[in-house]
Amino acid sequence: MTKIPFLDLRAQYQSIKVEIQQAINSVLESCEFIGGSEVKQFEKEFAAFCGVEHCVGVSNATDGIYLALHALGVGPGDEVITVSNTFIGTTEGVSRCGATLKFVDVNPHSMTMDVTQLECAITHRTKVIMPVHLYGQSADMDTIKDIARRHGLKVLEDAAQAHGAEWNGRRAGSMGDIAAFSFYPGKNLGAYGDAGAVTTNDATLAERVRILANHGRLTKYEHQIEGCNHRLDGLQAAVLRVKLRHLPAWNERRRKLAALYDRYFSENEKIVPVRELPGAKGIFHLYVVQVENRDEARKKLSEAGIDSGIHYSVPLHFQPAYRHLQIKRGSFPVTEKAADRIISLPMYAEMSEAMVEYVADTLKKIVA
Repeated sequence: MTKIPFLDLRAQYQSIKVEIQQAINSVLESCEFIGGSEVKQFEKEFAAFCGVEHCVGVSNATDGIYLALHALGVGPGDEVITVSNTFIGTTEGVSRCGATLKFVDVNPHSMTMDVTQLECAITHRTKVIMPVHLYGQSADMDTIKDIARRHGLKVLEDAAQAHGAEWNGRRAGSMGDIAAFSFYPGKNLGAYGDAGAVTTNDATLAERVRILANHGRLTKYEHQIEGCNHRLDGLQAAVLRVKLRHLPAWNERRRKLAALYDRYFSENEKIVPVRELPGAKGIFHLYVVQVENRDEARKKLSEAGIDSGIHYSVPLHFQPAYRHLQIKRGSFPVTEKAADRIISLPMYAEMSEAMVEYVADTLKKIVA
């Protein structure tokens, strides 16, 4: 029986094995495990990739969001507006700062922030808008930035799934005041452990993040503030530098495979793919469709040797961790409906076109 994994990190590793081993050996020889030249070079190269002036390597995107919010001065009494259809790492930093979460629904086509609902959610306590570039699809950043400017708000991009995604020619991580990226191993640009980055064009914000992430210091023995330990290590930076060289080609391959999926599903009303908004250029970290009887469909896909995922089956406003917000069912109907219908299909640059065809044909037979 054909077996198609949801993600094949082993295939990716085999394609760059020699480069990876050389990069890791270089760090082992230099013994620059914390900070060092690999981290500095990766920060420079990733900033250039995103089209920003500053990049600070951090421990992961969850910490990156906290650091960015802290740098923006978010604290108790402030509100941060975001979406419920995302991983909890988006929102943990908000609570950690002592601020209040405010959700809006998502666009039914792109599953990113519904900008038509954004302005109604703003209050005198709102300080930051945090769009999520979900599945590798950019949110409508022009509208979000315009609303933020008119209300005197800051914009923090959750770009954890969007390494190279674009909105009207600008890359994720370069459009808001500040942004956070994840390099979790399964991401389009993935480390071999936890890692992340914060990007910005604001030198002051970059310095605040760097100081806070490194125990509140810029020099070894002088601590400006009481900070924390959220640094990127040298081994992960070395791995990321190798992978960053391949990322544009990998992203284009994902776009090609996504277009192939789209073509196979184009005349099937029972399978509804997540769509790019006009102006967006996605990098398809995930290829997501909506179907009826989702759980039964996943079971039959598995029986056919096809792995799949759900991102995300329980919206944040239904999570026990946020029960205290007392948000009623029906508050975000698009998010809630999608949570019962979405399936993430196999998507990685090493997939063959025959594999995509097999997945698509199998799913079409299942929903029929």
